[in-house]
Amino acid sequence: MSYQVLARKYRPQSFEQLVGQEHVVQALANALTQGRLHHAYLFTGTRGVGKTTVSRILAKSLNCTGADGQGGITAQPCGVCAACRDIDSGRFVDYVELDAASNRGVEEISQLLDQAIYKPVVGRFKVYMIDEVHMLSNTAFNAMLKTLEEPPEYLKFVLATTDPQKVPVTVLSRCLQFNLRPMAAADVQMHLGNVLGAEQVPAEPGALRLLSRAARGSMRDALSLTDQAIAFGAGQLTEAGVRQMLGSVDRGHVVAIVDALAAASGEAVVAQADALRGAGLSAAGTLEDLATLFQQMALAQAAPAALDDADAETAEIRRLAASLPADEIQLMYSMALHGRAELHLAPDEYAGLLMVLLRMLAFRPAGTQPKAVKTAALVRPPAVAKAAVPVPLPKVTPPQAALSPALAAVPVAEPAPAPVVAAPRAVVLEPVAAPAPVVAPAPAAVAEPAAPRLSDRLRPRPVEPQAQDDDDTMAFDGPPPDDAPPPWMDADDTPAAPTNNPFIEPEAPRRAELRETPEGAQWAERIAAVSLVGMTGELARQAQALGCSTVDGREVWRLRVERESLRAPALVAKLEAALNARLDIEAGVAEDSIALRTIARAEAQQRAAEELAAQHPMTRTLMSQFPSARILPGSVQPLTPTP
Repeated sequence: MSYQVLARKYRPQSFEQLVGQEHVVQALANALTQGRLHHAYLFTGTRGVGKTTVSRILAKSLNCTGADGQGGITAQPCGVCAACRDIDSGRFVDYVELDAASNRGVEEISQLLDQAIYKPVVGRFKVYMIDEVHMLSNTAFNAMLKTLEEPPEYLKFVLATTDPQKVPVTVLSRCLQFNLRPMAAADVQMHLGNVLGAEQVPAEPGALRLLSRAARGSMRDALSLTDQAIAFGAGQLTEAGVRQMLGSVDRGHVVAIVDALAAASGEAVVAQADALRGAGLSAAGTLEDLATLFQQMALAQAAPAALDDADAETAEIRRLAASLPADEIQLMYSMALHGRAELHLAPDEYAGLLMVLLRMLAFRPAGTQPKAVKTAALVRPPAVAKAAVPVPLPKVTPPQAALSPALAAVPVAEPAPAPVVAAPRAVVLEPVAAPAPVVAPAPAAVAEPAAPRLSDRLRPRPVEPQAQDDDDTMAFDGPPPDDAPPPWMDADDTPAAPTNNPFIEPEAPRRAELRETPEGAQWAERIAAVSLVGMTGELARQAQALGCSTVDGREVWRLRVERESLRAPALVAKLEAALNARLDIEAGVAEDSIALRTIARAEAQQRAAEELAAQHPMTRTLMSQFPSARILPGSVQPLTPTP
């Protein structure tokens, strides 16, 4: 005799054997007992929850004749009469199962309905069971509407579907609808234990727990996985073997990851991710187990009594729940769920897993403190940390007197000459022992600043110091302007490294001054006649033409290019092909290029616009009426001349 799989061998034969669907069993049993039978039933639910099984048990309850042949409609079919045996074996002529996935046309439904006019042959009722009914076509649904609404008294319809949203509402309104729920992991585990006990197969509780979780609420999937696990383990089920078969992550790895996150240790998180890669474990399975563990930790915090004390992992879950606050657990749970959907977008799944774990480490709720020593300083560069909080001025060695607010804007004298360190945005003086007021020079001694260039006008202007006296005393023309940012300084009185502060712009590199040459004008005219884009166009704009000659009827341009990346042979070859000329490239700073000419023209237009705005009568009137008024840098924009 051939082997019969567990899912078919242990299919429930009565309502009492049905697991996890008590709400359906109670409604159907009461209806059968009281004789309140509807003519159409619709069972919905995911795969493997018992829709077909309930349909067969209902058909047996309607047609059971009892062991003595004198029985009637009952909620407890005997299972030994001819009707019960024939329905179980699929030979009962009055019970018809139709697969709508392969018989979805109007012809098949019409053929089935044509037989509805004939009374049952051997049974009490005819039962038409249509599985995956949502696969029927619209014409097929329309063909069965009249019969479904007013069938003969001996005909019962049983419809089953995994997607009730696709069933027309005209059909739904004609049926009693029962939603079969996905089964709880505890119910699946208990049923697997009973089945394996009947099969006399030894199994570890951890193995059954893994199988019940992997089934995801489907009893048929659980029994199929159990068949596979028995074959994998050569007749026995061990936790290690089932974990290896399923590709699941060892719970120890997941616990270690949570411990690393609780300690805010980036090194430990990376080490655990590398260990998972080395063991070849699934990144998606890791995030799934992490989400499960976070859910159990949240449950331990909200309802400690809901955990099963008999479970060996309960003590570990409660320990982890005490190491993280509730809001952080919720945040990490959400990241684990969304991280699984991002794994296919990452370069590889382990890189995606590592980024999800580092995201959990980085996005910690404000105010939370790690349980262990925080090592975020090893992950975040010191320069970025300085940008968040102003670094205080250098330490004051005693005796030292703090400057009063009244003297904050007044120059001070030092006991000995000391160099002045100029920051990019302000001037910082060395600490002094005894500050004394010094008479500031006349305002006429302050030089008028030159008009800013286009590349400088958007940056905050530094506070320009006045001329120094012989005793190194410096005077300021009042406090720094409002738009000047604070002087971020290191502890050693050196300017702070460039930061990500949006109010502090890094110092722009100094560019060469434009010195126009005839060759440069000739090169600009030559490039203007050619349409160049991308890096090839950038090479043409940044190059300085040193000379042009003709050799064998072909132009030969001698160019000077500063950037090494633009001197790449591939870019030079593309520019030669576009110009149909030969290019001799040398390294050096370009003093006359198309880019420099463009910037010079823009700066000239900007200066002209600012001068025009400053000399406008309305501006002069407003400046005279409001002495403190000033034109904000960057607020004047030149108008683009129309062609």
